[in-house]
Amino acid sequence: MKNKKWIYLVLGMLIVSVGGYYIYSKRTVRVSYKEYHVAKGDLEVTILATGTIQPENRLEIKPPVAGRIDRVLVEEGQKVYKGQTLAWMSSTERAAMIDSARSQGTEELQRWEQLYKPTPIIAPLAGMIISKNVESGQTFSTNDAVLVMSNRLTVKAQLDETDLAQIKIGQTCEVVLDSYPSDVIKAKVDRIAYEAKTVNNVTTYLVDVLPESAPEFMRSGMTANVTFHVNKKENVVIVPTEFLRYDTGKPTVLIKRDQEEPLEKEVKLGASDGKQSEVQNGVEVGDTILFKIQGPRTSKSSSPFSPFGGRPRSSSSGGTPPPPGGR
Repeated sequence: MKNKKWIYLVLGMLIVSVGGYYIYSKRTVRVSYKEYHVAKGDLEVTILATGTIQPENRLEIKPPVAGRIDRVLVEEGQKVYKGQTLAWMSSTERAAMIDSARSQGTEELQRWEQLYKPTPIIAPLAGMIISKNVESGQTFSTNDAVLVMSNRLTVKAQLDETDLAQIKIGQTCEVVLDSYPSDVIKAKVDRIAYEAKTVNNVTTYLVDVLPESAPEFMRSGMTANVTFHVNKKENVVIVPTEFLRYDTGKPTVLIKRDQEEPLEKEVKLGASDGKQSEVQNGVEVGDTILFKIQGPRTSKSSSPFSPFGGRPRSSSSGGTPPPPGGR
């Protein structure tokens, strides 16, 4: 009796499994469509890159002889002109003589100060003091940079080699600093490096971006995001890039037709910003293009059919995105 019960149990499990598979095989993937009404709009192609604020020419001012600083005349961030006196210094010999004269009284000190003048430290070019490394009375050697200056601050942007062909000298761009995200700085491309840098198999080129007017809050070492304006198209036919198909190797779109199957049509593309693409030929304003969405499985016997040759109707959950011109 026990053996018969096990046989009946196994047969019951087989029947349930076969029945379940039969019911599942009668279900199919429900296909729906997201629609987009083709319209005209504006399209701007940009390239994004990150960079660092650095001096275009960084100059360390080192004294010709070892000695002591008598007086520093400038502060960090101060703009100076070429030939301006930045500080006064004494050589090691003068500093020793002045200290000896000071111990002998005021008259002796004044006499030696008139006979043995201090040496000025002169600005070799016009620019800004970005670092002051000494104070009055501090000693130094010939290897010490007492002051550091730069002629102007630039953005050193790292650009991928695939984007380099779209960058030109004098091209407009915008700079936004991580420290001041709400301030947009107008700038232009000033220089493009001839030598590449390869890091982790990625080849990049250094592009110097020069701000039209460097704000006071800009500092060397800050991280910046640079937006290069490559191309701008106005009043052109544009479609979302996700609606483009490449099943045949060429760009195509599905055009909706009343009571008929959608028409797959080849299109000619123009500029693209990644999210939207310009269509130069293949669709017209007012056409409705479709994006196929694979929905959940549903029973064949209960599936609603659209007039597209037995395909399901468009899903209302997908919605119809507004035309770009109305944004």
